[in-house]
Amino acid sequence: QMWAKGINEAGKMALLAWEKETGIELVQINGQRHYGGPPPGWEGGPPPAGTEVYIARLPQDIYENTLIPLFQSVGTLYEFRLMMTFSGLNRGFAYARYGSLQDAQRAITTFHRFPLRQGCAIVVCWSTQKHELVLSGLPASMSQQELEVGLQMLTEGIRSISLHASPCQRQARLAVLKYSSHRAAAMAKKALMEGNLRLRKKGIRVDWLGPQLKKKLQLCEEEPSSCWEQRGQSLAAARPLAMPLSLQNVLECLNIVCWKHHLQTPLFIIRCVQVNPNGWQKFWYQVVIPGYHVPISGFTWVSPDRQGQSKQEKAKMVAALHFLRVLGESLHSQLSAF
Repeated sequence: QMWAKGINEAGKMALLAWEKETGIELVQINGQRHYGGPPPGWEGGPPPAGTEVYIARLPQDIYENTLIPLFQSVGTLYEFRLMMTFSGLNRGFAYARYGSLQDAQRAITTFHRFPLRQGCAIVVCWSTQKHELVLSGLPASMSQQELEVGLQMLTEGIRSISLHASPCQRQARLAVLKYSSHRAAAMAKKALMEGNLRLRKKGIRVDWLGPQLKKKLQLCEEEPSSCWEQRGQSLAAARPLAMPLSLQNVLECLNIVCWKHHLQTPLFIIRCVQVNPNGWQKFWYQVVIPGYHVPISGFTWVSPDRQGQSKQEKAKMVAALHFLRVLGESLHSQLSAF
């Protein structure tokens, strides 16, 4: 656990003592500390949808040694997630998932406006199960494949992507991302907001997809003639995500493109330059292709908890896709000049 020294030491020591005494294991990853899912002794599958409650207005120096016993007192607690800062304080809110709808309703009835401390009444309500995010400020030349690769490497549980012309920015696009669950979408939103997504341009924003924008996109789909200026690009139907691209496939594609344009085999330099406390790794990469006038270089973040490819392989795949994009844009510019 990466905690800043000197901040709420007494609370941290009490939490550690409680963990040791109870044998409860808390796992911290991507800015939240997690208990259960399933908890010890749980039998069967997970609880039905709609059994999670949202807890807000928590004092930042209160931890699970206080919160978990409190919320366990009204029902079977399947999972508890406390949002954390790097300093070791909580971010003022948490999520509790119960074994049944009745237990969740009892938690809301019992603890909404509960005075956790004098003058500190907490908020407890049903958790909003949002599944869709919107990425705005994407370059107009952003391809579906490029976006898919970046999101698969940085987030979990993405189910579909649709690309649209931006209603607010000329020469820009936005993407609607649909995730398998509210938790997956919330985790993705946090990862992307922290700047781990690097898609060729600064100024990219991530938000929950709101009803107004969703309705506007649906109207645009129904009436393409009255859409924004970039006709034909206003709405791409949400496409189920393809299987993750493999490094081998990307390198084969790059080698074919190089062969067609009389370029030699690409040489890769991949170097890890930064490791964040939450496990994210930042890589610098460079692709040198004999016969091409300049090397291609850049940076990419790689998530800590994905299985399969090594982090070096993921960074190498980003480097190969970067060169493919640059080469494609270069050829397009040359053709446009004629």
